[in-house]
Amino acid sequence: MGLDTSVECVLFDLDGTLIDTAADFIAVLRQLSVENNRLPVTDVSVQHNVSDGARALVKLAFEIEENDDRFTHLNQRLLELYLEQLANTEATPYPGILSLLEQLETANIPWGIVTNKPEIYSLKLLEKLNLLSRCGVLVCPDHVTERKPHPEPIFLACDSLSCGTERTVYMGDHIRDIQAAKNADVIAVAAAYGYLSPDAKVEEWSADFILRSSEQALPLLNTLKFA
Repeated sequence: MGLDTSVECVLFDLDGTLIDTAADFIAVLRQLSVENNRLPVTDVSVQHNVSDGARALVKLAFEIEENDDRFTHLNQRLLELYLEQLANTEATPYPGILSLLEQLETANIPWGIVTNKPEIYSLKLLEKLNLLSRCGVLVCPDHVTERKPHPEPIFLACDSLSCGTERTVYMGDHIRDIQAAKNADVIAVAAAYGYLSPDAKVEEWSADFILRSSEQALPLLNTLKFA
């Protein structure tokens, strides 16, 4: 299927939307648990919490809160292990994503990433997957004052790509992604194939569109035509 759309640019969340990164987090959380003589949590539990970041994974694996004396050390160790893991990452683009990116590039439609993942990890991941040079813009928390769900990161991405918001699409697998998109007045697409928690009600996120599979992204873009 070719690409025939009036969309001006497409922005993606990273973990759980553009890239399936769960395997890396499962590996490092397992190692951290072993180091601390603790049984690892299930792979499914990790998948449900990846989009909430490293802190959420530490809470999950050790059943502690951030005010616990052990939390800072465990969180820092998890990040160290994750950075090491990225050298031999097991992460992969979701099905159909590479084809979609190729279609966007052929059509001269810029694409970029707006993520709450810090730059040091985002850069290394994208470099290992040979996507960094192709990405038109990468907006991380390091680059903004406010994180998603604030619209600032999406506004920055649009400005960097010289794109208006009216024909910009933002895809994400967390409610904060949809909130950020709505706050920025771009087209909000929920990636329901991503790392949703068991109690997530994606139909209540007020997204403009919901994708049940990453392979539905291209057909969706082809429905977006503007006068």
